[in-house]
Amino acid sequence: MFFDPANYRHPAFRAGMLDTLKVSPGIWAWGLMTGVAMVQAGLGTEVSIWMTLLVYGGSAQLAATPLLAAGAPVWVVLATAFCVNLRFAVFSLHMRGYLMAWPRWQRMSIGYLVADLNYVQFVQRYPEPARDAAGQRNEMAYLCGNCFLSWLGWQVASLAGIFLASQVPMQWGLGFAGVLALVGILCSLTQTRLRAVSLVVSGAAAVAAFALPLRLNILVAIAAAVAACLLMEQTPWGKKAKA
Repeated sequence: MFFDPANYRHPAFRAGMLDTLKVSPGIWAWGLMTGVAMVQAGLGTEVSIWMTLLVYGGSAQLAATPLLAAGAPVWVVLATAFCVNLRFAVFSLHMRGYLMAWPRWQRMSIGYLVADLNYVQFVQRYPEPARDAAGQRNEMAYLCGNCFLSWLGWQVASLAGIFLASQVPMQWGLGFAGVLALVGILCSLTQTRLRAVSLVVSGAAAVAAFALPLRLNILVAIAAAVAACLLMEQTPWGKKAKA
């Protein structure tokens, strides 16, 4: 994928990198704070390095870190990470039409590299999948450039946070930049009334269940939003709200 000269020499590759630069400060701050949080939670330098390289999922890492530090059961950690990352199943279904023309190994590689902001920027630039080979190459080149710079920035920032954990106080609140990045994602994806309702329901449920141990309020929020949307989709208002 990245080793294919046709991708990284394509003008769309540079365009993807330039779009990533627009949101990079939030990614860097979030990655730095994630690295600091993992070490200060007691995971240790080595485990934190492997986690950021293999998992590459800021929200899942931040959700799992306090659970691991608290000695939560493995099933709770896995269930939390699974539920937090369920959104990528939706992303994958949407991107299927864009990527099915490419070999499986390329689809799996780019699947590892696609993060929230990459998905948002990609579908905003390409609302509909290309039908010809030139258009598909354009899409893949853009996605490679966008994802590569995002991945590189995250890894550098996260590793910096891991090695500088003792020097960066949690009181700096750098994680707030990551929160702002997520808010931007939510606002860009909330394009229908039904999505807006799911956002409100999940937020209210997360706050209401905040006192639950082991971050179980995350699972409650996801379940509440899914249940509410499934119920509303059966009503006339829900069918109109999807439009």
